[in-house]
Amino acid sequence: MKGIAHFITGVAVATFFPEAVRQAADGSLILVLGGVFGLLPDTLDFKFARYFEHHDDEIDPHPQRLDPREMAERVAAAMRAAYETGTPRTIQLHTLRLGADLWRRYSLRFIPETGEVALRIGPVVSTSQVPLLGSEPPELAEARVPVGVPIRHTYDAEIPVDIFSGPSFRFEREGEAVRVTFLPWHRSWSHSLVLALGIGLGVGVVLSPLAGWIAGLAFAAHVLEDQLGFMGSNLFWPFTRRRFLGLRLLRSTDPLPNFLTVWLAVALILFNLDRFSFQPRLPTGPYLVLAVLLPLLLLGGVHLWQRQARQVAVEATAQGEILEEAEEA
Repeated sequence: MKGIAHFITGVAVATFFPEAVRQAADGSLILVLGGVFGLLPDTLDFKFARYFEHHDDEIDPHPQRLDPREMAERVAAAMRAAYETGTPRTIQLHTLRLGADLWRRYSLRFIPETGEVALRIGPVVSTSQVPLLGSEPPELAEARVPVGVPIRHTYDAEIPVDIFSGPSFRFEREGEAVRVTFLPWHRSWSHSLVLALGIGLGVGVVLSPLAGWIAGLAFAAHVLEDQLGFMGSNLFWPFTRRRFLGLRLLRSTDPLPNFLTVWLAVALILFNLDRFSFQPRLPTGPYLVLAVLLPLLLLGGVHLWQRQARQVAVEATAQGEILEEAEEA
C-alpha cells in the first residue's frame, strides 16, 4: 500500500475508540496519532534501515559499457559464493541515469527451473517509467548465466531496474539451494506484530492507555495490510528471522486497491464519527452496504480478473520461449 492508504487506515483505527472521537471533537490530535503510527513501519525502513545495509558487491553500470553478461555473471558469482561459503552475500544493483528525465531500464530474472540468472537491457524510460519508442537496443541485449546450484526465489521472476535507486538482493544457503531475498532491508524487523505490541505498550506508558491502543493497533494494521501483497513481512521478529510469504492478493503499486483502501478507511471514519456523536444520522445498514460491502466486492472481482490476466501473460511468455528455443534448434 502507498503511504496515504496506511495513514488513512491508522486514522480509521483511531476512530473505533469513542473516547478518541470525543477528544478529537474537543480539539485533540489523537486521531492523527493513529495516522502517524500507521505510517511508521515504512518510515523506519525507507528513512533508516536501508542506509544501514551492507553490500558485498555493487553493480553500477556505465552507459557506454553495458555488458549484460558481465553483470549477470557477477550476480551468479555472489549466489555461488553464498552457497559455497554458507555466508550470506548482499548485492546492490544501481540504476542507469541518462539525463534529467531519462533512465536506461534493465531487468534481472531468476530462473529456478534451469538454475540460471538472466539480465536483459531494456528501453530508455522517463521518470514516470514510460518507455521511449525505438529506444530498445538494436541487438538482443540479454545474457543467461548458469548459477550451478538450485535457486529458491519467491518474489517476481523478473525485476526491473530503472528509476531512482535500484534494488538489493541477499543470497543465502538454505539446504541444498540458494535463497534469494528481494530488498532484504524492507519489511523485516520494522514490520513485526511483536514490535507493534511493544510500541503500544511504550506509548501507553508515555502518553496514555488510549494512545497506546491506537498506536499499537495502527502499526499492526499497516503490517497486516502489507501481508496481502507479494513480499510479505517478518511478522514475529525478533523470534523469527525471515519474512512470511504474502497472500499475493495485490501489489503496492496497484492503483485500484490503494484507492479502495482509502475509500473504505474514509467511509469507516465518517461512520464512526457519526455513531459516536450526540445525534447519529447515518442509517447503519444501508450505509455499510453502500460504502463498505460494494467496494469489497468490486475489489474481489478485480483481483480475480487480474489473476486470470497474469496467468494468461505467464502462459504466453512460456509459449514464446518454447517457440524461440525450437527455432534456434
